[in-house]
Amino acid sequence: MTSRLNPYISFPGNARQAMEFYKTVLGGELALNTYGQYGGGTGQDDKVMHAMLETSSGFTLMGADNPPGMQHQPGNNFAVSLSGDDADELRGYWDKLSDGATVAVPLEKQAWGDVFGMCTDRFGITWMVNIG
Repeated sequence: MTSRLNPYISFPGNARQAMEFYKTVLGGELALNTYGQYGGGTGQDDKVMHAMLETSSGFTLMGADNPPGMQHQPGNNFAVSLSGDDADELRGYWDKLSDGATVAVPLEKQAWGDVFGMCTDRFGITWMVNIG
C-alpha cells in the first residue's frame, strides 16, 4: 500500500449519517466499524469508531464519532478540497455538497482563472471545489 494523505473528520455522534451522505456525493465504497464491534461496553456501541470512504476517482475520506469521554471541538482550521479539470464531475459534487449548505463563495470563475467555490455543508464541514 502506498502512503496517502487524506482528511480525517471527527463527528459529535453523527458520523454514520455524514459518511453515508459523502458516499452519495462522491460514490465509492464505505467501510464502517462501530465501537460495539470492538468490545463495546462504552455506551456508544452503535457509534462509528472508524469509517473509510474510497472512491474510483482516488479520493479517500476517513471519519469517526468522538471516542467516549472526548469532547467534540469543531474547528475552522481545515477544509476538504476537491480539485481537477473534469468540470462535469466536479460540478456534480458541488451541486450535492452545496445543497442545504452555507455557500461562502459561489462556484464561478475567479481572478486566477479557475472556477472555484467554497461551502460549509450541513454537517459543518468546509469544502473547496476548484475546476482548473
